[in-house]
Amino acid sequence: MNASRVICVVGATGTGKSAAALHLAKVFNGAIINCDSRQVYAHVPIVTAQPTAEERARCPHLLYGYLPLEVPVQAGSFAQELAEAVDQVRAMGRLPIVVGGTGLYLRAFIKGIAPVPPIPSAVRADVLARCAAYGPVVLHQRLAEVDPVSAARIHPHDAQRICRALEVVEATGEPLSRWHERTRPAGQVQPLLLGLATTLNRLTPHLERRIEAMLQAGAFEEVARAWTLCPRRDAPGFSGIGCAELLAVLHGEMDLKTAQALWLANTRAYAKRQLTWFRKEEVTWFAPDDLAGMVAWLQMSLGRAA
Repeated sequence: MNASRVICVVGATGTGKSAAALHLAKVFNGAIINCDSRQVYAHVPIVTAQPTAEERARCPHLLYGYLPLEVPVQAGSFAQELAEAVDQVRAMGRLPIVVGGTGLYLRAFIKGIAPVPPIPSAVRADVLARCAAYGPVVLHQRLAEVDPVSAARIHPHDAQRICRALEVVEATGEPLSRWHERTRPAGQVQPLLLGLATTLNRLTPHLERRIEAMLQAGAFEEVARAWTLCPRRDAPGFSGIGCAELLAVLHGEMDLKTAQALWLANTRAYAKRQLTWFRKEEVTWFAPDDLAGMVAWLQMSLGRAA
């Protein structure tokens, strides 16, 4: 088997990626590596749907719940951590199985990352303040002047990406598009992208049940405890769907029923964005319960006898 092979299990939130990865890890002597931008954070395992202790006991799991809530994570730095985790798994004599729905991070790991230097906090704060004051459309017009290539591929309402592109050109003097021309791979890998196919209509009832199960498992109490450790609404670890809604309940801004409905709506919207993203990638799709099909395809792709 080619030592550079890495299995990547992708798809929308709630499609069963973790369960599929556990099955594949058993069949192929694998270890699971997280590629979800919210599951990296400590103190919120329930609301971010991190693997349980029982699931982690079944095979090694890397890059879950290790980052403090107040520490931001960027695609470039995480791609490097992902590459290092893949090397760790190979050193164990196991097959790396990367699991998650954060497509940007996976793309940075596979296809390369731009070597953008760290952005001074003062520059970032200034760009964010301008976005809050004038709105993303105005900043997008500014971006079109200084980095028309990036502006052409970023939607005028995508505040996060607009701010990122502006802060790069203002901090470095060069447009983000030019930095992207210097991309380099985070690791030497040959990915096998395996996706769990579904539709938004089929997924929505499951998402509703999953949120209810999270609440029953103590998601609200978990976020309340996390708040005592990091009482900052703008903490990166609280930016994920579920955390923000439950913090609103904690602060008396809405009742739990309203927050639950908003949580579902936001999760559904996120799932829709994920489905759109992964349709553009070179993914081989399977029904979420077609474990035999996944195994057969991987056996063929890895060069193993069926």
